[in-house]
Amino acid sequence: MNDKHSAAYRQRFSAVCEYIARHLDEPLTLDNLSSMACCSPYHFHRQFAAFSGLPLYRYIQWLRMRHASWRLAFNPQDKIIDIALDAGFQNPESFSRAFKTAFGKSPRQFRLSPDWLDWHQRVPKMASQEQQTMDVSIIDFPQTNVAMLQHRGSPELVYVSVGQFIAWRKSSGLSPVYQSQTFCVAWDDPAAVPPEAFRCDICGSVSEAIPDNEFGVINGEIEGGRYAVCRHRGSLDNISQTVTAMFRDWLPDSGETLRDAPLFFQYYNFVNDVPEHELQTDIYLPLV
Repeated sequence: MNDKHSAAYRQRFSAVCEYIARHLDEPLTLDNLSSMACCSPYHFHRQFAAFSGLPLYRYIQWLRMRHASWRLAFNPQDKIIDIALDAGFQNPESFSRAFKTAFGKSPRQFRLSPDWLDWHQRVPKMASQEQQTMDVSIIDFPQTNVAMLQHRGSPELVYVSVGQFIAWRKSSGLSPVYQSQTFCVAWDDPAAVPPEAFRCDICGSVSEAIPDNEFGVINGEIEGGRYAVCRHRGSLDNISQTVTAMFRDWLPDSGETLRDAPLFFQYYNFVNDVPEHELQTDIYLPLV
């Protein structure tokens, strides 16, 4: 397959994956999806599995299960029956059986005690689409006081720290999630350090100093100054591709120099609240 045909092939199947992500709460038929890929239903299953790494209906179910698991862990107010229906199941019993097969725990058990290391081992790598456009702007970011939870250890345990930070936010009321800014300061590239050496700080903006607390959340700040900012849209699984593109493609041609400070992310919505394709995250690179 020459480069032109290969690119067209990837583009068609990427479009199918994007369509699936945007319509997870609707019926997804073989005829409709195969027509989008411009191939016969007979051959579509094999071609889709070759592109995504999973058979079509397992791919769809895993996307639904991932979102269900985030809602179970981080949205205790959501009823399991509602999560089941939104995941395409007709009743909570069939959802519970499928969820336990996928994650080794019933939805109720997972809600009470999510095992994120086991979760990462079970969830397959999903086909992801590189961000098509990269619009970078340079801004002056104000020094921002934050409540900070320092995560130290495997990136696969970040959700444990996220849950802890959410619990602090809810109990303290000092950095309400929908009225405050949410950040993550990335001290390390998870692909470049051993899991045990990975460091990031989960942060929420605050207007006053926070008191000592049982959650380990401390006072901190995000350094002000000049930053290059790029909006990443969609799954956080491939946000590293956008970061890499900023370093590889934008920075050399920009004439800018990086400042000796960590990059950070600002989250405008969250995986437990919206479908992954609706996620919006800004990436900040510190500049001299």
